Amino acid sequence: MLGTYYYHQIIRKTIVAFGTLFNQIYIKHLDNNDDVYNEIRVPISYGPTQKFLARLKQQADLNKPVQITLPRMSFEMVSLRYDPTRKSNITQSFKSQDGDKLKKVYLPVPYNIGFEVSILTKLNDDALQIVEQILPNFQPSFNITVDLVDSIGEKRDIPVVLDNISFQDDYEGDFSTRRALIYTLQFTAKTYLFGPISSTTDGLIRKVQVDMYNQLDPTTAKREMRYTVVPDPIDASPGDDFGFSENFEFFDDSKTYSAPRQMDI
Repeated sequence: MLGTYYYHQIIRKTIVAFGTLFNQIYIKHLDNNDDVYNEIRVPISYGPTQKFLARLKQQADLNKPVQITLPRMSFEMVSLRYDPTRKSNITQSFKSQDGDKLKKVYLPVPYNIGFEVSILTKLNDDALQIVEQILPNFQPSFNITVDLVDSIGEKRDIPVVLDNISFQDDYEGDFSTRRALIYTLQFTAKTYLFGPISSTTDGLIRKVQVDMYNQLDPTTAKREMRYTVVPDPIDASPGDDFGFSENFEFFDDSKTYSAPRQMDI
């Protein structure tokens, strides 16, 4: 099985969906009359906190005359762990339709993706405004909908759990050293990883047969009627325009139908 190429971009989609949770956060600055004189949308980027701290402490040389501006946010994936508490039967599969084709998919494998979100500000009030816009949404989880596998239309609600919050005041040196207040929030996204998807015709139900009895006791019940239904035409595919052919049979014997032998005994 190893060596079969497939790439559903599930981890990438989960990272992108997680980052969009925090791309509409604003802070406001008030004057002495409690009037808003400045409103800032807090930028967020993917990357480690140390990268932004290093950029904060040194002059930028990328055609920008100023250092990095605060406030800002950053996030990154820090771990990927198997979750045995959500384990399902590894051999169980289900069918899904992709246009006119039937796809066979094994049940996904549960994995937890760890994220770390850093909030960097110069003023403590700015940090508190950002934190208060985030924390009430996690009690302790918040669901995001991710289209995990496009080809089979598999969308799932991924719980994002807030695990921990820490605070750091990164301020050392003289008055020329810039201050940076850092809030670090740690999250866990409970996602699923799918294996390869193959086309199949196995499992198509082309005949339904039901025997009806005159009482509920299986030891003494005698069958009275058999209802059978098949697609019309019999070789129709899931995406075809087809109907059904129904048939009723009545019995006065005491036989029963054996599924393994596919005959009345």
